[in-house]
Amino acid sequence: MTETQQNRGLIDAALKSKAWPFEEARKLLKRYPQGKPNGEAVLFETGYGPSGLPHIGTFQEVLRTTLVRRAYEVLTGGAPTRLVAFSDDMDGLRKAPDNVPNAELLRANLGKPLSRIPDPFGTHESFGHHNNAMLRDFLDRFGFDYEFISASDRYNSGGFDQALSNVLTHFDAIMGVMLPTLREERRKTYSPVLPVSPTSGVVLQVPVEVLDAATGMIAFTDEDGTRIEQSVFGGHAKLQWKVDWAMRWVDLGVDYEMCGKDLTDSVTQSGKIAQILGGRRPEGLIYELFLDENGEKISKSKGNGLTIEQWLTYGTEESLGFYLFREPKSAKQLHIGVIPKAVDEYWQFRGNLTAQELDKQLGNPVWHLLRANGEAEGAGDTLPVTFGLLLNLVGVLGAEATADQVWSYLANYVADATPEAHPELEALVAAALATNRDYIAPTLKRRAPTANEVAALQALNDELAKAAPDATAETLQNAVYEIGKREDFAFENLREWFKALYETLLGSSQGPRMGSFIALYGIPETRKLIAEALQHAQSPQDR
Repeated sequence: MTETQQNRGLIDAALKSKAWPFEEARKLLKRYPQGKPNGEAVLFETGYGPSGLPHIGTFQEVLRTTLVRRAYEVLTGGAPTRLVAFSDDMDGLRKAPDNVPNAELLRANLGKPLSRIPDPFGTHESFGHHNNAMLRDFLDRFGFDYEFISASDRYNSGGFDQALSNVLTHFDAIMGVMLPTLREERRKTYSPVLPVSPTSGVVLQVPVEVLDAATGMIAFTDEDGTRIEQSVFGGHAKLQWKVDWAMRWVDLGVDYEMCGKDLTDSVTQSGKIAQILGGRRPEGLIYELFLDENGEKISKSKGNGLTIEQWLTYGTEESLGFYLFREPKSAKQLHIGVIPKAVDEYWQFRGNLTAQELDKQLGNPVWHLLRANGEAEGAGDTLPVTFGLLLNLVGVLGAEATADQVWSYLANYVADATPEAHPELEALVAAALATNRDYIAPTLKRRAPTANEVAALQALNDELAKAAPDATAETLQNAVYEIGKREDFAFENLREWFKALYETLLGSSQGPRMGSFIALYGIPETRKLIAEALQHAQSPQDR
């Protein structure tokens, strides 16, 4: 098959694929059936409010947008695209975050644009510049391909002047869209344009009179009651959020932007305003928000979420991407407990990829993730052990377990068991040790076996005593199965037997294939665990 035929086959499969990135990308095909006019690049945008540091929400929006971008490139055979990461650093600071130093410095400058407030960290020109730098470092860390644009640069340089004049020209029509959506009290002070006070530097929420749209001249009452006439050009004003979003879509020519469910109303109103300004709202996906382990909405102020640093400590970047890929229109719980499954499912899907038919590959999250940053290597790769198995191993080893200990046990199970030979496994060993230290070891309790479980454990010990030192995981698993099926041990089903093994030997209600665990941990070491459990039966105190 020629390269042209392969590409045609890929495009044909992508046109039919039900994978959400392709479904989203097909919206852009309908938007531009003949491609974007004049060969221009289709523009994707993600937005960032730099009053706080980048977080998992930032990552997921840039990642998901990138996946749609790559899907569109596949559908079009490589049509040009761009991704803009836009920072709204002209926004007035409403509240000083709790997680920054010198918070009193921020509180003294509330209401001013983020890019005109001193940096409490003392490293950048302003608080906004500091957080913009953090955003860029964050995106660069994950290899995203993007262009950075800040609101302050565009407003201050005059880059938005023509767009601002357009807003003033259509001031009354925009008010007609916004006023019906506001409470009566808010209507009295609402204006699409927020002037910056010439005396205090605060972004004002005051009524505005348009004097001359062409020159940007407006009139308003300053904080001290003085009537001020000044131009909105050159950074002397910014736009209200919904108007600003619409203006940016039209001025930059944004074709695609996704957002969270909490901005559904903003999308509607901003879309209407974009039409008034002579453009149209971009295509996009409205995704569901994150929930904590109790099903409650995640709040920065509550601190009930999960930071990206936490995910990367207890999991991997690939597993985070995998978790965020799936079902974007469904609410996701975001807590430590979801990480192990995401890690193992990622590797399961990655291992399956090369054996799948093309249409199935396009529905495989890993197909998309491997192409997010221009690379597609690693399809079909697998790991010699699952993350779940590693977690059970370190759980048995205890809170003080070390990487060297883990690798020594891995030598029972893995050829050439060294970090150098298995760098991706090395990352999982580190994540397993951290998870064990902080979450598993403090909560593990091995219960005493019941009478029938004692008899079954003794039988398992006898079988292991007869097993060859190099017995395979499958052989050991079969031995475990046979014991669980014996009627004299009175297990209702095999699941009950395995649960007993997990709870009495590993201190957990769930666990791995026991044959794999025994092969990894070692037959002599497993027999010691059984001996401890039997001793526990005679003196059943929780460990």
